[in-house]
Amino acid sequence: MKLQNLLIVVCISSSIYAQKKVDIKLDLRDGNSIIGTTTLNDVVLKTNYGQLTIPIQNINSVQTGIGSNKAISDKANGYMKILNSNNSEELKKDAFDNLLKLDICAISAINDYLSNPKNISSEPEIASEYTIENALSELKSKYLVSDETKTEDVVLIDGEYSMGGIWTFEKLDIKTEYGNLSIPKDKIKSMDISFSEMSSTGEIVLKVNANKHISGNKSGGWLKTNINLKSGAKFTITASGEITLASLSNQKYKPDGTYTTVEGTTYPGYSNAENNTYPIYGNLVFKIGENGEMIKAGSKYNGSAKSNGTLYISIYETVYNQANTGSYTVKINLK
Repeated sequence: MKLQNLLIVVCISSSIYAQKKVDIKLDLRDGNSIIGTTTLNDVVLKTNYGQLTIPIQNINSVQTGIGSNKAISDKANGYMKILNSNNSEELKKDAFDNLLKLDICAISAINDYLSNPKNISSEPEIASEYTIENALSELKSKYLVSDETKTEDVVLIDGEYSMGGIWTFEKLDIKTEYGNLSIPKDKIKSMDISFSEMSSTGEIVLKVNANKHISGNKSGGWLKTNINLKSGAKFTITASGEITLASLSNQKYKPDGTYTTVEGTTYPGYSNAENNTYPIYGNLVFKIGENGEMIKAGSKYNGSAKSNGTLYISIYETVYNQANTGSYTVKINLK
């Protein structure tokens, strides 16, 4: 009996912590971008309210923060006390140089130190190049950190909810078309994550998010499914869910184009009848190949590929607004 219970625990643990393959786009602090695939566990986010485990398939994007570290903060505070005193230039230079050797977390410590009124010295200020402000500026330049960068990581969940906290990892190993890369966390500004899975029926299940996957979004508006179709291949697409388009007066839309106004009035969409093939706002749409023709899928599409290429999906709207919320769940079945 004990052995049976142990096996159950092991199976559950393996299921919870198993890594999942995701498509990922990294925007680096130096302005470069990397696109590829990686494997990730569910994200364990340490927040001010406790530890939160977020399934990786529910995460859309992460804004990577500077992070904090008590050991580094203690060292930084010691060096800053020297810089904030009337010590000799030699001592200040030594403290200044040591402060610049600390990792990116030192920026958080300096910001906290400078924002505390208790650390404002009452002694007459002596002109020096070895100041806390100059150290902060050099560290930001060293790690390519802007003034807007937050201390915490900010995770976007289900295209709608943001959660701040610390996601602890040292690096991401990315497989790209040019080879395998290992990117340290402190080099990453943000990441977009796309997850797909095979259902028990053989369908491929994906999520398109209204805050990103909009046909009018010139940067990443189309979700690349990594499904390669050959001309004549038969496939079906079904979509469900609801989104709110801030670009269209915060009206709520379904994949078939049905929408509800903020006053609560609902208007029907159009079926996939031949005379209504052109997409309307809120429709799920697809194309085959990066430069392929945009075709309406709506809530259900059944057809065959007109050309060879990779299948892309998106939500039809000519204007992109990142304040959009919600997502569609899309199932693709290859016959």
